[in-house]
Amino acid sequence: MTEGVVRSLGSGRFLDWGAMGAQGTAGGILVCWDKRSLDLLEMEVGQFSISCRLRNVEDGLVWIFTGVYGPFFRKERETLWEELGAIRGIWDDPWCLGGDFNVTLSQWERSSQGHLNGAMRRFAQVADDLDLLDLPLQGGLFSWSGGRNNQSWARLDRFLVSQSWLDLFKGVVQCRLSRPTSDHFPILLKGGGLSRGPSPFRFENMWLKTEGFKELLRDWWQGAGGSGRASFRLASKLKAMKEKIKAWNRDVFGRLEVNKSSALQQVEFWDRVEDERGLTVGETELKNEAKENFKKWVLLEETHWRQVSRELWLKEGNKNTGFFHRMANAHWRNNSVDRIKINGVEVVEEQEVREGIPGWRVDIEGLHLQRLNHNEAEALELPFTEEEIHSALMEMNGDKAPGLDGFTVAFWQFCWDFVKEEVLELFKEFHDQNSFARSLNTTFLVLIPKKGGAEDLGDFRPISLLGGLYKLLAKVLANRLKQVIGKVVSADQNAFVRGRQILDASLIANEVVDYWQKRKEQGLVCKLDIEKAFDSINWNFLMKVMTKMGFGSRWLAWIWWCISSTTFSILVNGTPAGFFPSSRGLRQGDPISPYLFILGMEVLSALINRAVKGGFISGCRLRGSGGMEMNVSHLLFADDTIIFCEARKEYMTYLGWILAWFEVTSGLKINLAKSELIPVGEVADIEDMAVELGCRVGVLPSKYLGLPLGAHHKALSMWDGVEERMRRRLALWKRQYLSKGGRITLIKSTLANIPIYQLSLFRMPKSVVKRLEKFQRDFLWGGGSLERKIHLINWEVVCTQKEKGSLGIRKIVLLNKVLLGKWIWRFASEKELLWKKVVGVKYGLEGFSWRTNEARGCYGVGVWKEIMKEANWCWANMEFKVGRGSRVKFWTDHWCGNTTLSQTFP
Repeated sequence: MTEGVVRSLGSGRFLDWGAMGAQGTAGGILVCWDKRSLDLLEMEVGQFSISCRLRNVEDGLVWIFTGVYGPFFRKERETLWEELGAIRGIWDDPWCLGGDFNVTLSQWERSSQGHLNGAMRRFAQVADDLDLLDLPLQGGLFSWSGGRNNQSWARLDRFLVSQSWLDLFKGVVQCRLSRPTSDHFPILLKGGGLSRGPSPFRFENMWLKTEGFKELLRDWWQGAGGSGRASFRLASKLKAMKEKIKAWNRDVFGRLEVNKSSALQQVEFWDRVEDERGLTVGETELKNEAKENFKKWVLLEETHWRQVSRELWLKEGNKNTGFFHRMANAHWRNNSVDRIKINGVEVVEEQEVREGIPGWRVDIEGLHLQRLNHNEAEALELPFTEEEIHSALMEMNGDKAPGLDGFTVAFWQFCWDFVKEEVLELFKEFHDQNSFARSLNTTFLVLIPKKGGAEDLGDFRPISLLGGLYKLLAKVLANRLKQVIGKVVSADQNAFVRGRQILDASLIANEVVDYWQKRKEQGLVCKLDIEKAFDSINWNFLMKVMTKMGFGSRWLAWIWWCISSTTFSILVNGTPAGFFPSSRGLRQGDPISPYLFILGMEVLSALINRAVKGGFISGCRLRGSGGMEMNVSHLLFADDTIIFCEARKEYMTYLGWILAWFEVTSGLKINLAKSELIPVGEVADIEDMAVELGCRVGVLPSKYLGLPLGAHHKALSMWDGVEERMRRRLALWKRQYLSKGGRITLIKSTLANIPIYQLSLFRMPKSVVKRLEKFQRDFLWGGGSLERKIHLINWEVVCTQKEKGSLGIRKIVLLNKVLLGKWIWRFASEKELLWKKVVGVKYGLEGFSWRTNEARGCYGVGVWKEIMKEANWCWANMEFKVGRGSRVKFWTDHWCGNTTLSQTFP
């Protein structure tokens, strides 16, 4: 690279530059900067990178930039990782790296979405060891395309930054630009984005820790006026309280960072005095007061950042303010809206975003089961009691984000003793008049990206932030509905019904696929995607469904008011935009919405059952060795729907009619473009069947409810997602910002829980266990470098119970064993749930139906055979409590003493 070549790029006389020359066909690296803004202090040129230590001319801040051109071969890639480690070893300044790394961080960054390989794992490990963060990429998911007909896509290009660099440069994101010629997209690292307007009032839970604040709240509450209905008086009081609190915060409490700094200066003053001479008794008391005052402000700061970060698993008081601060910034980066496409038109001005979003909602008109009995319907409409309301309030999380009124649930919990009279009057008004003031039901709508690279409005999930009073009322209604919903929802639905679990559906689906495969039968698995499910359901349809189910007129009036009286205000990057009403849909974030939604989905379940009875759809007919048989046609978990059917084209025609009719009546649109038709066995005309239904063809193994479907029980690849989630979580939670106690808490409460969902149904291979436990060990003991991490205590000792003097971190193998064994207990103890019927029919029942027969034959993709490995130790530790004794074996069952009678008297 020569001066003439650089100048030919058209840069001005203030340009300075550094370069790493090209090597053969591999490209080189050119780094340029403006001398008016940056001074070069040092430069290191390696084989695959060039690093510049720079100083800002304006403020003197020193930081590092490294340009990267990653090699293709593994051995050379290790040289790159060593170069980066060496840079961190000689310079400890804030660091930014960018370039073509020629490797992805995860399998999701490739269009093929293959397996998590060693190169990806090594790249992720290096980024973690060097404490580098991968910022969200806007404008697309991939940065390169190639291969035959450009069908391969990958994210090879990126910027990585250290947390200290991110603290210096706020609001930074990566943006993918257009590429007129290259096979790589240019990546721009930029700050700014949409300008942020004024933020609405939000109640700070740290105020509740201030001495005398509760008394002030009581005085303000009791002094606030108001007339008319209870809900209007409450709304008026909250408005008056806002003004009082804002004035108190401004004039009395003051700015948090200023008060903390002032308190620290007082402590430092007395330290300086003590260095010069001894302190008097009075001065010692003043110093101690200054130290206590500083501790108070430190704790308040930690409480503030914990509330903002939403990292509620970690308790305050463990000196984790830095961690909470950085997590809050990470959430802001991931959730901020820099640009967005509305109806195909890109919008970059915040005002345009606010104006465009309210008009983006689909308009669809609306339709039409097991009924509640008279007593059950009446119980839903009983007057609300103080105990019921208070119990619901205390079940709620006080640190969750507040709604438009700005008051967190913690405010109502903290002030219950003097606000309860008005709250009880609100509930009485709602019970008697079937309504409350509409202002209590105004809602902030926050757009949360569903995936990385979200840019179209459809890629965001609208989450509602509800006012505290409405959320409490909806929680009470949801608690009542929970008691009876199992009476009107069929066994095919597993969501939000007491006693049913999400794992049940996954177990059934895998056993059905396994049944078809072992019998060499042809079958179809149809996975349906319901578009914007909660947002588009028709209210009139819901009312008709509940009427058919026997809900009373008062209950229907309550629900109608709750869902129809709301108005929305879009919250774009923390700033609200004007109000608009809604004509359909349920709010995600409303406690009662999930229960209402599954009542609507019960219609789809009833339609499919009717079609099966009429012979229009077959389902999967399970036949067991004992002569038992049953039909499994579909499974629903909220909006996740899966349908089983024999491989016949006419069945797809009938299914298409059913889905179209359900769409028209309910307002719920089936997105067939995202739905899949998965063949089981050799289905010759699968393409024709998919065209008939209008969806794409899928393959096994697949995913259902986030768990493997149709994967062999020893397949390592089905655990890649668990490993990737743990890596991503660790990438956010840099260990140096957490105390050792905070790291232990994180491992026990969060890291160890990441694999639990999949561990509950599948046995984890030993090689995967070793990798995940290594993540935990390195996180507990490691530091931010590529050096070997010293583990101060053996992992076996770390995992010993706390009662025996250790840390009590759970071992994955033992946890997996217990979670699988729980199925043995559930089969013996639970009523006739659908999953239990499926397993009982498929494998046959032993004895008095407490357990199934031993699963014989090859493993296949079923999960019950692996679960049955835990049966012996489970039954050895279970004891019968004898009732009539008709289902207990006198001689061989464990019912009398610590052993069976056959063991006691051999």
